[in-house]
Amino acid sequence: MNKERYTQIIWSIVIAGILFSLGYYTGKGDSWQNPPQILNATSTESADMGSFWRAWQLLDEKFAPSSSTTPQISNKEKIWGAIQGLAASYGDPYTVFFPPEESKAFEEDISGSFGGVGMEIEVRDGLLTVVAPLKDTPAEKAGVKAGDKIIAIGDTPSISMSSTEAVKMIRGKIGTPIVITFKRENIDEPLTKTIIRDNIKIPIIKTELLSEGVFVISLYSFSATSPNEFRNALREFVESGSDKLILDLRNNPGGYLEAALDIASWFLPTGKVVVSENFGEKGKEPKIYRSKGYDIFTDKLKFAILVNEGSASASEILAGALREYNKATLIGNKTFGKGSVQELVSVENDTSLKITVAHWLTPLGNSISENGLIPDIEVEITEENTKDGRDPVLEKAVEYLSSH
Repeated sequence: MNKERYTQIIWSIVIAGILFSLGYYTGKGDSWQNPPQILNATSTESADMGSFWRAWQLLDEKFAPSSSTTPQISNKEKIWGAIQGLAASYGDPYTVFFPPEESKAFEEDISGSFGGVGMEIEVRDGLLTVVAPLKDTPAEKAGVKAGDKIIAIGDTPSISMSSTEAVKMIRGKIGTPIVITFKRENIDEPLTKTIIRDNIKIPIIKTELLSEGVFVISLYSFSATSPNEFRNALREFVESGSDKLILDLRNNPGGYLEAALDIASWFLPTGKVVVSENFGEKGKEPKIYRSKGYDIFTDKLKFAILVNEGSASASEILAGALREYNKATLIGNKTFGKGSVQELVSVENDTSLKITVAHWLTPLGNSISENGLIPDIEVEITEENTKDGRDPVLEKAVEYLSSH
């Protein structure tokens, strides 16, 4: 039996048990002397569910809606809310339950085309944080930057708001405005931006041969088609005759692991560890992902990877591996630190759980989640060195490759 089917069966049993117990205890009225119990999934301990059912009964008895037009909540919606709370109790912003509407929105996210403003967001230190604005989207054009904190969406403060709730509010009809208020580091006043929603298509790659003879590949996401796009970009690089390569992963929030493995394989011999999944104290052996060994470049390749606080997940896996094998020098700013592995599991036909099941470790065993990646050459970004469209990180990389 596959894992997804097994999980569906387990959740069906749990939900059926909850609904059965609910009917029983509703019928028993105030009989709470012997509340129902369920087994804790990670131990042989029993979890006393009496408080849960007592709270359910009190809400049913006492809750007064704010108006006569307030929609009545179904028992299924209450169950969804309970599962959302259960997922939130783990204290991991990446472990979330998706009711039908949110589940559909998440599927649109990973399909690569959707309506919105074009920024990857996650909860970081309890605050909604922009991982990266996507290339050529309304968010980027409005001046949103990686690391910005979202403090309000419209008139609604975002404190304690999940990324799923935020995405639901930010999305809307193409061509309509959304007002978002940000807090940016080293700026005292909040930044309020009116952004016009658009159809968001996630870009993949761009190439350029600079006048200094440095070839630049800008990779914006790790999609299913990224390996093929990257192979074509490498062909352009080889045909250019340059021996100086820059891979720009700034504001690349990640994507498919397989894409990162394939790209790493162009620079690493067969069997070299690219990344490993650590499952913590679950008793499972780490899962190792290795290079496919295309390894087409010699030691004469001069290679730099550009990163910043918007470089996350698959970007950090690729950059971390190539740096630790001394294949590339990292230049820019510290990366986001998104080093956890999520699995999307169907609960019902239209609901799902996204669960953190492991954490990424670099080939030398360094945790991406704990520290992110600190570049070999850090470049301070200031108002002075970025005026007139200058790119100090790219300039530093060109200077570095030209002098080595």
